[in-house]
Amino acid sequence: MVNLTRIYTRTGDGGRTRLGDMSETTKNDSRLHAYADVDETNATVGLAVACGGLEDDVVAVLTHVQNDLFDVGADLCTPVVPDPEFPPLRVEQAYVDRLEGWCDTYNADLPTLRSFILSGGTPGAAHLHVARTVARRAERAAWAAVEEHGASMNLLAVTYLNRLSDLLFILARHANRAQGDVLWVPGGERGTDQTTTDQSTTDQSTTDQSTTDEEARP
Repeated sequence: MVNLTRIYTRTGDGGRTRLGDMSETTKNDSRLHAYADVDETNATVGLAVACGGLEDDVVAVLTHVQNDLFDVGADLCTPVVPDPEFPPLRVEQAYVDRLEGWCDTYNADLPTLRSFILSGGTPGAAHLHVARTVARRAERAAWAAVEEHGASMNLLAVTYLNRLSDLLFILARHANRAQGDVLWVPGGERGTDQTTTDQSTTDQSTTDQSTTDEEARP
């Protein structure tokens, strides 16, 4: 049980803090960057819930995700050690499986993509696209921590962030399904009409954007 009697402590004013195992480190430690970005991801998901006008079932999924993200942050902040006296909270495969199940459920009724899509549409979709990009940043920060700290990091926490960005992409499309996705039109193909709305189903790939747009970005 968490019991916060006072919010400010002054203990971090020297630029140092403690991890979940009470070991001391700098506030510029890559672990801190990772779980700070997870915290920001959680805040953006909360904004989508509060302002997005989303369906009740989607709100329930996202509320579950917000709780999961506290678990992810707790995991990233506590180094993995063999045979701990008090086993800490860890992200397990079931967390990832649950995300993949939601991805499959909400993607099943969406039109197959034939292009990348523009972030936007309904307020809910726009907020979810912002949350998706922040989750991607959190994943990159977590991988940076893995590179620095190696086996003391739980890779399933990083995998969770990857699948979460996929889910947020799918839920953004789900929020736009009534009006359709607004497709990216490459520069050489754009005329006076700058956007194309997609309600079609084609044979091309479905949810590649959440991965490919990240790989294409420097």
